[in-house]
Amino acid sequence: MEKCPRCLGSEFWILGTGQYRCKQCKLTRFPVKTYWQYSQLSPYLKAKLLDYFCLGVPAYRLRFQLNISLKAIQRFYRILRVCIYDHQFKYVAELSGSIEVDETLFGGKRPGKRGWGAEGKILVFGMYKRNGLIVTFPVSSRGRLTLLPLIQTHSKPGSLFYTDDWHAYASLSIHGGHVVVTKKKGVPRGRSHINSIEGFWSYAKHWLYQYRGIHKLYFPLYLKEIEWRFNHRKENLIKKLLSKVKTTTINHELVQFWV
Repeated sequence: MEKCPRCLGSEFWILGTGQYRCKQCKLTRFPVKTYWQYSQLSPYLKAKLLDYFCLGVPAYRLRFQLNISLKAIQRFYRILRVCIYDHQFKYVAELSGSIEVDETLFGGKRPGKRGWGAEGKILVFGMYKRNGLIVTFPVSSRGRLTLLPLIQTHSKPGSLFYTDDWHAYASLSIHGGHVVVTKKKGVPRGRSHINSIEGFWSYAKHWLYQYRGIHKLYFPLYLKEIEWRFNHRKENLIKKLLSKVKTTTINHELVQFWV
C-alpha cells in the first residue's frame, strides 16, 4: 500500500493481522495482494511448486526434492487450493439441459464402513451436466430443505433432472423435467451411465486416495480442487492456474481461515 486512499498519507503501521494502519488518519486496510504475492517464497520455487501441484504430486513427496520445509510446501499448496476455491464459487456455473443429481459419502473413521449412517463420513452433493461439467457441495444432510435450494440456485428452470428415488427430489418436476433412475446395489439401471456423475465420484475418490487421508477442515478445498481439475481436464492446468493466482486478489477471510 503506497498511499492511503483517504488522506493520501504514505506512512503506515503494520499490524499483527497483516493490515496496514495509516499513521495520519488511522484508516486500517488489508494491502491489495494477489494469491501469487501472498507467498514469500521465491518466484522460481513458486513456479516449481505450481507445476508439481498441477501434475498431482502430493506435498509429502517433495520434502526431499526441494530446499524448503514440508510446512512451506503445504502452505503454498493451500494458497493454490484457496485460490481455486475462491474462483470456483465466484464463477460457479448455472447448469442447464440434462443434469444428473446425486450424493455420496467421503472419508470416515472406518473406511470400510458403508451406508448413510457411517460415522465420520462427509456427505457431498453433486450436479453433473451431460457435457462433463460438475458442481459439488459438502452438505449437512440429504433433506429436501438442504438439496433443493442448491438445485434451484445452480440450474436453470426447464432443465431435465435425472435422480435416484430419494424423496427429497420428488418436487423437481416443478423446476423442470424429472426422471427417476432406479438402482440396484447403487448401480443405475436402464440407462447408459458411462460418462455420468458416478464417474466423477470415482475420479474424486481416486484423487483423494493418494493423500492417505486429509484433515476434515480442509476437505472443501480438496473437493473444489478436484471439481476444477475435472471441469478443465482437457486444458493446460499449469497455464490456467498460473494466470489465476497472478491476477486474482486474495479473499482475506478465506486465507485467514485456511492458510
